[in-house]
Amino acid sequence: MAREKKPVHRVQMTEGKRNIIHQLLEEYDIQSAEDIQDALKDLLGGTIKEMMDDVRI
Repeated sequence: MAREKKPVHRVQMTEGKRNIIHQLLEEYDIQSAEDIQDALKDLLGGTIKEMMDDVRI
């Protein structure tokens, strides 16, 4: 009994998305995977904290 393959979601790279990525690479001087992690922590840290605080109420 073979499983059906789930369709894979393909993200379409638009010019706007490409520009955002380019700006992030420049702003955070991203050279490694660790740099990406640090940038995401910086960008999303406050949002995640707020979400966690809302859950605790």
